[in-house]
Amino acid sequence: MKTPFFTVFTPTYNRAHTLHRVYDSLIVQTFRNFEWIIVDDGSKDNTGELVKSWQRNAPFQIRYIYQENQGKHIAINIGVKEAKGELFLIFDSDDSCVPESLECFRFYWGKIPEEEKKYYSTISALCMDLNGKVIGEEFPAEIVDEDSVWQQIMLRSSGDRWGANRTDVLKNFPFPEISGEKFIPEGIVWNRMSQLYKARFINKKLLIHEYLPDGLSVSSIKLRAQNPIGARLYYKELSVLNIPIWQKVKALVNYIRFSLHGKVQLTYIIKESVAPFTTSGLLFFGYFLFKDDNKEL
Repeated sequence: MKTPFFTVFTPTYNRAHTLHRVYDSLIVQTFRNFEWIIVDDGSKDNTGELVKSWQRNAPFQIRYIYQENQGKHIAINIGVKEAKGELFLIFDSDDSCVPESLECFRFYWGKIPEEEKKYYSTISALCMDLNGKVIGEEFPAEIVDEDSVWQQIMLRSSGDRWGANRTDVLKNFPFPEISGEKFIPEGIVWNRMSQLYKARFINKKLLIHEYLPDGLSVSSIKLRAQNPIGARLYYKELSVLNIPIWQKVKALVNYIRFSLHGKVQLTYIIKESVAPFTTSGLLFFGYFLFKDDNKEL
């Protein structure tokens, strides 16, 4: 069997009612050299039966893996281990995309000189809503190649983005797996990769995203508060990156905030911080956000 250029990966949990959006998008892709890996994170609906029906008829390989509910980041780790494609594309179970998506990613990735590709880990595109409007801001040019950690963070966070990563690189950057926690900010991996690799950003609207009331994006703070050790680690690492000082301060405040959610003692919060003196001066602000969070939990 031909080695796939893409591994399209979908983590899913009780999304049999929306998963068809991914399948319908993949069935009409103009670029056909891909595999589809689905990791079912403990669904109780008919996801398994639905996928089996697609496996019988799809013109591409579909691999289905079931795990007990552990969280999206664990599912991604499994998907990366199983992936055979050169590029790994996370395609969430409630999204859809335009028919030229894979072809576009491949085209713009291919425009990177072969001898330069070893310096790149990621290619990222724009997302749009159901009306075709870009979610967030467009990139400043048709192609933006960036090696600065801060600029990569800015380009990723100025709107919804959809990107593919080199599979061989991802295998070296698994998501931390923390006992008892089912969520960790995905940025922890993207930030780690950004310190060593360039990213390419393209001004193409490829993913169609619809915000659902049960989606991860609408409950980010709650998820962080319920999984505080992973959130604490994310902000601790963010605070030491080469980013503007005001962003370091913001990261330290959130480091305090989620440390408190994790019932970490104040002495350890300060001791384990990369900037103990500054952290001491920010305790009030972190505590204020912690108390405010508790009103909503």
